[in-house]
Amino acid sequence: MNQILIVDNEKSMRDFLSIVLKKEGYRCKTAEDGEQALKMVENEGADLVITDIKMPKMDGLSLLKALKASSPETATVMMTAFASTETAIEAMKEGAYDYLTKPFQIDEVKLIIKNVLERKTLRQENNQLRRELKSHADFTQIIGKSHKMRQVLALVEKVADNKSNVLITGESGTGKEMIARAIHYNSSRKDHPFVTVNCSALPENLLESELFGHMKGSFTGAISNKPGLFETADNGSILLDEIGETSLAIQVKLLRVLQERELRRVGGTKDIKVDIRIIAATNKNLEDLIAEGKFREDLYYRLDVIPIHLPPLRDRPEDVPLLAHFFLQKYNENLAKSIEGIAPEVLHLLMQHEWRGNVRELENVLERAVALTTNKTLSLEDFSGNLMKAPQSIPLPSDIPEEGLDLEALISKIEKELLIKALHETHWVKKEAAKRLHLNFRSFRYRLAKYDIKRHRKENRDANLLAS
Repeated sequence: MNQILIVDNEKSMRDFLSIVLKKEGYRCKTAEDGEQALKMVENEGADLVITDIKMPKMDGLSLLKALKASSPETATVMMTAFASTETAIEAMKEGAYDYLTKPFQIDEVKLIIKNVLERKTLRQENNQLRRELKSHADFTQIIGKSHKMRQVLALVEKVADNKSNVLITGESGTGKEMIARAIHYNSSRKDHPFVTVNCSALPENLLESELFGHMKGSFTGAISNKPGLFETADNGSILLDEIGETSLAIQVKLLRVLQERELRRVGGTKDIKVDIRIIAATNKNLEDLIAEGKFREDLYYRLDVIPIHLPPLRDRPEDVPLLAHFFLQKYNENLAKSIEGIAPEVLHLLMQHEWRGNVRELENVLERAVALTTNKTLSLEDFSGNLMKAPQSIPLPSDIPEEGLDLEALISKIEKELLIKALHETHWVKKEAAKRLHLNFRSFRYRLAKYDIKRHRKENRDANLLAS
């Protein structure tokens, strides 16, 4: 919730604006002169200061200059009953976002404040993106020495400055957004916005408005014109994450942007040209969705000009120690810890783990271990409950005998032993055992019934299970 400070030597004006803006959902405070306002901003902060120009002690222009020096992130809107072109120009030159001329209409105040806060947010986001440029532009920030990751990075470097659309595929947690950022920040567009939108996070009507923008009055709540994310990303790049979750209606509009590089806001009649690099990402098989009638084939071919597939972590175990040490260093700094290393047996276990959540899961496990440990070296005890133990290997025949072997029987034996092992390790908590084997509970119960695995009395349970 944005905090607004209203500065005016007239109490009635302060009270009036405070009542109006609080009804709009803003937090409001008031000050009767510039000196008081400056102290309040320095002590408590403010997203926006609305100040009269003519005031005793410190006038509005002096306050504006002081705020630019002490709190440059605070936006300022000037008010004056003594409007003149010279006053307005001077205020804007000094960095005011806008100005109001008394007497003003309530709707005018609301609209100006909304626009100012939106512009301020956008400017902050762009500044933040520029600050991130150095860290994201370096390919060494993408960790991996495996052959598969070296291939991915070579392709990213090759296509970074290409104008063609990119489709990044891979399981959740493999780092698709990081690859998209590497493409953008190593391209000629790096000084322009990199905008991300999660297509699965918004319902269709809101996603349409977010992507394409809307015109005032086009729907309930559209009280002003609003540019969409495609316009925001002009001259830069946009990442359409989880593109497979979009509706067919949204896909039609996306196709037009890809083909014509132009869009039309919701409720608008004017076509708006945009110059953007489109990067899409998905953890789904879009070809399967096409076969099911859930994804447009023509859109797929527009997106899949340069395909980049990120391998799951389980297919590149040699990268796990590098990532583990990277996250150890990261959370040593974030959590003010001084852990010196990771025990070899832990690294061995990490490399054997399946990592269904990929790099994101590995980071979560390391962060928790670093946060909770009191040791100088991360040991197995620091991962208790957070990391599934790698199942012991079950002896397999070194060669298939001449008389052959019963494959179904061997598979059944392995499956039964793993079910029993999971039950033992979870003290017969079936839901936990199913979770360890990555089975839904219904499938787990079916397998218990299939192999007639039952829990006997405590004193005989282990013996009976081992004999079964």
